[in-house]
Amino acid sequence: MIEEKIIPIHFAPLQGFTDAPYRNAHAQVFGGVESYYTPFVRIEKGDFRSRERRDVEMKNNTVPHLVPQLIATTADEMRKVLGLFQQEGHREADLNMGCPFPMLARRHKGSGILPYPEEVESLLRCMGEFPDISFSLKMRLGWEDSTECLALLPLLNSYPLRQIALHARVGKQQYKGEVDWDAFEAFSKGCKHPLVYNGDITSLEDIIEVRNRFPDLSGIMIGRGLLANPALAWEYQQGATLSDAELLSKLKTFHTLLFEHYEARLQGDAQLLTKLKTLWEYLLPDMDRKIKKKIHKCTKIEIYRGLVAEALRG
Repeated sequence: MIEEKIIPIHFAPLQGFTDAPYRNAHAQVFGGVESYYTPFVRIEKGDFRSRERRDVEMKNNTVPHLVPQLIATTADEMRKVLGLFQQEGHREADLNMGCPFPMLARRHKGSGILPYPEEVESLLRCMGEFPDISFSLKMRLGWEDSTECLALLPLLNSYPLRQIALHARVGKQQYKGEVDWDAFEAFSKGCKHPLVYNGDITSLEDIIEVRNRFPDLSGIMIGRGLLANPALAWEYQQGATLSDAELLSKLKTFHTLLFEHYEARLQGDAQLLTKLKTLWEYLLPDMDRKIKKKIHKCTKIEIYRGLVAEALRG
């Protein structure tokens, strides 16, 4: 399947899934991704979480193009996180105004900030204090309804942003229900920045449908779809589909890289299993359900190894 216009694919961040080891292994085995975005870094009880700090350290990242992401309510929080990014040598940053989780949204973080233009403007003004950093934005249509993004458009258009990635749902939907094509289109018509589509991309057909529906897009951002099929971006960029045997072979290599990395750093089998099991929450959604259930329930690493070998047997 060879298409005329190939646009960049960006790997959306998912907290608890797309950490540095995952991103590095994905880039090494699969690729096809223009930019890898880190899960957001935040200020919690006045400081950074150590794992979030490690995740954005340059020495821990080997992907071709990394964009660190932050989440904040106030300019002071944002300054602290951007200071960390600068310290690590980053020259790009992405502001998360899309996270739909209620615990954060109630504190006006992520998509919970969208109904409050004055708070959004405070963060946008803060960007001007960091002229050496190029900023992008990841957002939703709104928290409660899609008119919120349209109300913010004049404000967003007045600030220099590298691009905006827009998930075509409101925050209260989280990941449920249908995406709102009409609301995305309305935003796209008024947006002066390069626009990236995000939301429910799980196949080559989905990518092509979105690209054809919105031909002026500067890219497509995929999260859960790439967790389910890590080869999706490569397949789109190459205009080819991996055979089942080829995909399983690559997944074996991918899993081995992650297994060896986490085995060397985590304490004991229980921690290792807990981390590795997260891979299977999205990976290969059409695989044998009995095997997947056994993977999630197993408590011994050798049993896990056997189940994975069975799942990835070509």
